[in-house]
Amino acid sequence: MDSLEPVRRVEIIDRLRAAYPGSAKELCALKFESPFQLLIATILSAQCTDERVNAATPKLFQEFPTPQDMSLANREDLESLIYSTGFYKNKAKNIIDMTNVLVSEYGGRVPDTMEELSGLPGVGRKTANVVLSVAFSKPGLPVDTHVLRLSLRLGLTKEKDPVKVERDLMSWMPEAEAGGFSLRLILHGRQVCSARKPKCDQCVLEDLCPSSTLA
Repeated sequence: MDSLEPVRRVEIIDRLRAAYPGSAKELCALKFESPFQLLIATILSAQCTDERVNAATPKLFQEFPTPQDMSLANREDLESLIYSTGFYKNKAKNIIDMTNVLVSEYGGRVPDTMEELSGLPGVGRKTANVVLSVAFSKPGLPVDTHVLRLSLRLGLTKEKDPVKVERDLMSWMPEAEAGGFSLRLILHGRQVCSARKPKCDQCVLEDLCPSSTLA
C-alpha cells in the first residue's frame, strides 16, 4: 500500500467535514422526531427522493404515530398515504410486517444493533446503518449509489458490492466518523461529483482524486 494513503484518507475526511459540517443527525435530509420515524422514513426513501418522503411522512405519522398504531393499519389506508413514494404496495407490506415484529418482539422499541435492525422485515443493511448512525449516533456507514460511486472514483475501494464497500471503508475509518462521512459523500455526490458530469473544477478533493478530469 502507498505509504501516503493513510494521510490522503485523513485529508479526504477532513476536507469533506469542512465542506459539509455537522453531525450525522444534522446532515440527514430526512425529517424525523424519533428512531421509529427515521426507520419508517428510510424505508420509504428507497427509490424515492428525500423531499418526497418528507412531504408524505407528516400525515402518515399523524394517522399512525406509534409502531402499535402502524402495525394495525389497514393496508389500503397505508398505501394511500405513501403512494407518492413509489413501490407503495411493497413498502406498505414491509412496514406493517416490520411494525408487527417491533411490537411483538421489542415492545415497540426500535433496536439499536445491526443484527436486530437488519433482522426486521424489509430492513436491509443500508437502512439499518442509517438508523444506527443518525438516530443512535453509533458506528454505521450506509452505502448508496453516491457513496459507491465516489468511493470508487476516490480510489477508496475497488469493490462494487455495497457490503464489501462498507467493509473496505470501515477497515480504516474512525468509527465516530462513519455516519457523517457517508452523508457527506452523498451531499458531495449530489452537488459536485455527479454521475455524468462531475464538477472537478469545483471539487475540494480534486488534487486528492485519481479520477479527476483536470489531471
